[in-house]
Amino acid sequence: MISADYRHTQPSIGTAIARARTAQRQMAATRPQRDRPIRVALADDSFLIREALQDVMEPVDSLDLVAAYADGESLLNGVDTDPPDVVIADIRMPPSGDDEGIRVARKLRETHPEVGVVVLSQYAGADYALALLEDGAAGRGYLLKERVHDRGELLSAIEVVAQGGTTIDPSLIQDLLAADRRRHSSPLNDLTPREREVLGEMAEGKSNAAIAESLVLTKRAVEKHVGAIFAKLGLEDDEVVSRRVAAVLLYLSAASD
Repeated sequence: MISADYRHTQPSIGTAIARARTAQRQMAATRPQRDRPIRVALADDSFLIREALQDVMEPVDSLDLVAAYADGESLLNGVDTDPPDVVIADIRMPPSGDDEGIRVARKLRETHPEVGVVVLSQYAGADYALALLEDGAAGRGYLLKERVHDRGELLSAIEVVAQGGTTIDPSLIQDLLAADRRRHSSPLNDLTPREREVLGEMAEGKSNAAIAESLVLTKRAVEKHVGAIFAKLGLEDDEVVSRRVAAVLLYLSAASD
């Protein structure tokens, strides 16, 4: 969950995408025509997927596949040694598993901001796309793996991120924007980290005394946090039990989005 301060300083994903696409158009208008192929490195723990991607890219004169890796760490080390123009990374691969592609993209934003990243996913999950774009949409792309057999679509994505633009699988756009709106509008974002911890304990059915013991707080401190949670979530019902239930339901609903 993001904090209120973060939410107030970060633009919406829609705005970030629009800015990236504007920057891409400006860059395309001012940058001289590329006189060499786009250098691409890819990473996927599936040998078959790596072979399929190589087969798709090999005939394209404007692409130069310079390296292929089976995990995120090897990819990052390879980029440090010989930075490509674009990285294609599976979202699920060793060593971290489910979000390795996102971790790679974030790390490269810090160490090699000029390297574009296209993340590939087997599943149409807007949450992963949202996580990819949270630190900026420029030079980032998110495609479903089923698209990679379309040479034209993959080439387009590579070219876009190489120019600092952004590309998102069309099937995810509406879900992505909806998820971002929920992220920016949820009253849960106004809770402090400690208040979110208390609410999480409440969601486990714990009493104030049990929460105090779990979080090493006084019972009075927990009561103050609970009161602040009710106020920030707009739960003015005088019946404490019903407010507690409503707060937990809101928490669980957000967690399942």
